[in-house]
Amino acid sequence: MGRSPSSLLLVFFLAAATAAAATQSYSLLATVPEIPYDIAVGNEDSLFCESWKFSVETNDAGFWKSIPLRCLDFVKSYMNGPRYASDCAVVADESIAYASRVPISGSNDAWIFDVDETLLSNLPYYRVNGYGSEEFNGTSFDEWVDLAEAPAIPASLKLYRELQRLGFTTILLTGRSEHQRAATERNLMAAGYGGWETLILRELSEEGTTAEEYKSARRAALISQGYKIHGNSGDQWSDLIGGATAVRSFKLPNPLYWLA
Repeated sequence: MGRSPSSLLLVFFLAAATAAAATQSYSLLATVPEIPYDIAVGNEDSLFCESWKFSVETNDAGFWKSIPLRCLDFVKSYMNGPRYASDCAVVADESIAYASRVPISGSNDAWIFDVDETLLSNLPYYRVNGYGSEEFNGTSFDEWVDLAEAPAIPASLKLYRELQRLGFTTILLTGRSEHQRAATERNLMAAGYGGWETLILRELSEEGTTAEEYKSARRAALISQGYKIHGNSGDQWSDLIGGATAVRSFKLPNPLYWLA
């Protein structure tokens, strides 16, 4: 028994739709090349280092002590070029956009800032110490800190001042040691920062803890004192994760080093 004209027409439309969907699917997949263009033109290191930096910022890279040697020129160019400044500016703008929507009710409405590579830039130090390609030397870095010459990160200074204008209490929570308090305060003031509620540094009893453990404990103590931590700015994931986290956390870029 033969099919009716209407059933044959339906079969035709179904077949046509299936073919169109298959063609569309194929065309979409075909827009993703199997071999990235950069590799084809000999920019393997550039492509690799862009992807490596992405893995660092997303915390996929995990523990690492120094940047890949093949990425030295990439990191040098990034840190000294417009991309780093632009990335920091975008983070600051997103932070301000969020902060402007937060209802401020009093002095307990707080925002936490890390110091190194968040408020202050140690790029002058890393320029003469391999841009993170050399294993960290605590002695030489402490000598640099004592000079109190680290410049402000412009986008962070803008954010810092805007948060204070909005009424946030600014709290500085750094992994620097207590014996570096005087140099840190002098550097912060010289770079344009001021008016913070408190500057928290590691005490001797906290020297053996990881950054994540130390900062989590300190945030918990602040919350127990009645502070509501609306925002937290840092360049390391260990500045932001763990316990007693902020309502919103904002990570600045840092391909120079990683801290647990």
